[in-house]
Amino acid sequence: MKLTPKGLLWLKVGLHAAAVLPLLWLPWAFEVGRFSADPVPELLQFLGDWSLRLLLLTLCISPLAKKLKNGGLIKVRRLLGLWCFTYASLHLLVWLLLDLQLAWGQIGEEIVKRGFITLGMVSWVVLLLLALTSTRGWQRRLGPRWQRLHNWVYLPALLIPIHFWWGVKSGWMEPAFYLALSLGLLWWRRDKLKRWWRTRLKARSEKKAVKSKA
Repeated sequence: MKLTPKGLLWLKVGLHAAAVLPLLWLPWAFEVGRFSADPVPELLQFLGDWSLRLLLLTLCISPLAKKLKNGGLIKVRRLLGLWCFTYASLHLLVWLLLDLQLAWGQIGEEIVKRGFITLGMVSWVVLLLLALTSTRGWQRRLGPRWQRLHNWVYLPALLIPIHFWWGVKSGWMEPAFYLALSLGLLWWRRDKLKRWWRTRLKARSEKKAVKSKA
């Protein structure tokens, strides 16, 4: 069934509403004591979980559109990606402001020495680049390079579940589930990833050939 413009509009409204609901829930949760006396780790977990869920949901759009033969679904992918970046940025801000209280020396040390934080920062930087270049204007300016850039979404799709698993102090079932889902979505794209990797290797070999001739 083809998605009509009106149907697409209502779908976007529904997705925006669903994405903002967890943020609206937070003040009530604090008010009624759903968080402990030290809420920062729980808040970090909450925001990180929603960022990961939205990222994986974004990656589900292409397989779903293909399965349903409904290309209009692709038009909600940017919306979900931006919400994913929003939750990832809030997760980062809570860590910077509430957990480490902007102690920049400690922040740099944590990023360098703690592997799971390194993975999280790399993922956030990639998501930042994708969010900044997600507009049609950037798509026109970058041309074919735009798609190559946005293929980097697969890196945080792999790194964030590992960041989650590595960072939890107890319980591995939930991060294992997210990692398995991420690997499944990447496996569905295995042919595309192979082509992308071959293209990168070819471009690298061509650059080396040019340098050797020079």
